[in-house]
Amino acid sequence: MKIDIIRKVPEDMDCLIIFQDENGHLESVELLPPELAKLIQAYIKKEDFQFAYASLANFTVINGTHRQNIILLGGGNKNDLNTNKVRQLLGSAIRLAGKLKAKHIFLFQGFNCPISEVAFGHVLAESALIVSYQFNKYFSKGKDESEIEALHYMFLSKNTRHLNRGIVEGRIYAETTNYARNLVNEPANVITPETLAETAKQAALQYGFSIDVHSLDKLKRIKMDAFLAVGRGSVHEPKLIIMRHLGNPDHHQDTIALIGKGITFDSGGYCIKSAQGMVNMKDDMGGAAAVLGAMSAIASMKLKVNVVGIIAACENMISGDAYRAGDVITSMSGKTIEVVNTDAEGRLTFCDAIHYAIEKEHADRIIDIATLTGAAVSALGNRYAAVVTNNESWLEQLKNAAAFTGENIWQLPACEEYKELLKSEIADLKNSGGPFAGAITAALFLKEFVQDKPWLHIDIAGTAFVDRETGIFPYGATGSGVRLLTTLLKYME
Repeated sequence: MKIDIIRKVPEDMDCLIIFQDENGHLESVELLPPELAKLIQAYIKKEDFQFAYASLANFTVINGTHRQNIILLGGGNKNDLNTNKVRQLLGSAIRLAGKLKAKHIFLFQGFNCPISEVAFGHVLAESALIVSYQFNKYFSKGKDESEIEALHYMFLSKNTRHLNRGIVEGRIYAETTNYARNLVNEPANVITPETLAETAKQAALQYGFSIDVHSLDKLKRIKMDAFLAVGRGSVHEPKLIIMRHLGNPDHHQDTIALIGKGITFDSGGYCIKSAQGMVNMKDDMGGAAAVLGAMSAIASMKLKVNVVGIIAACENMISGDAYRAGDVITSMSGKTIEVVNTDAEGRLTFCDAIHYAIEKEHADRIIDIATLTGAAVSALGNRYAAVVTNNESWLEQLKNAAAFTGENIWQLPACEEYKELLKSEIADLKNSGGPFAGAITAALFLKEFVQDKPWLHIDIAGTAFVDRETGIFPYGATGSGVRLLTTLLKYME
């Protein structure tokens, strides 16, 4: 989709969005073609449209020989607006324009929005590209969906530098988010550990970060046995994907590891899931997709930070060689783990990936992101990701990033008393603490491997995939975490 800035609305446009706050009187509508302005004013007066927050109206006018769709978008009290509210508002109007099969959308803003020009340009591009995303490749005859070709924003100032900067950044955010959405939406017979690794290599070439991929023999040599145990049941060999962006080479001592859960399909193993619980388990690599998307955005924006992205990719399947409930495995760190639930597999891949990040990549800070627990969904639903940390000041930065991107997070306590639930009678740890406080005990398990490093754990089990239209997202993958991680790293430059 082309996104550009114009100074005059043409008379032959096919769709016009008018974004106005509740206190406006639309004097600025006079900047539109005169006949069109009269028709719009007449409709507003007739319908007594007040431009209340999130209100939408659409109607058709005949302007000379042109039939035009007009969408009215209410901003409410402009002093209450922030970046996320503007993102949601613009997204709702652009979605409606798409349903009206508009090809070229013109956006006219009749008031001074309180967010900066950079931020407005950012959310304009981001909302347009995210809300117009479609995943239709598997319909044999194609799906009848309109594709928006261009969004034109009317901006009267001659100085468009800040606005254009925001548009460029917003496009990067949206395109890397949509890239992650594509990965999660692909079925598990397409995205396997091998194809995920190949996809990461292609992204490295496109966006300019370095990459290594370790295969089975190497993983055996470095004793990533917890990770390997999970992947034993699959015909697809595990892959460890290591991506590096060295944006601040003079400060090697401040390397941040982004570690994403990369279970390309999770059957639950011998503690097998139900059919209903298994059907969307292609999304269990949502954390990996978030890390891949964030690495692509960080490299594209050339952020001055040192980041290593790590994905331990495998499938959790059943076979004669699959790991079993009751097994005891030794992690890369040397800690032993009693497997009490083969469906608590993500943390087993993570414990080795975290140790690898610290010992082999010399990471100074750790962020893990995963569709880790159903308990997080039970607690917070699909609008909030759960966060556990050992560093409150770093969490504040994450909260600021979440406020900008609109990706809600909620802190859960790293309650030390719950560590008792992970005690094993025959090993150092159990891989599951049972049914109570499941999101917290999963995080506490990971905390055993982060040593003394500042650590953020982000559980996106509820936010990675939606089963109905939610905010600016239609059914399917959301790319949860891409924009959040990118913004956090941007704040840390």
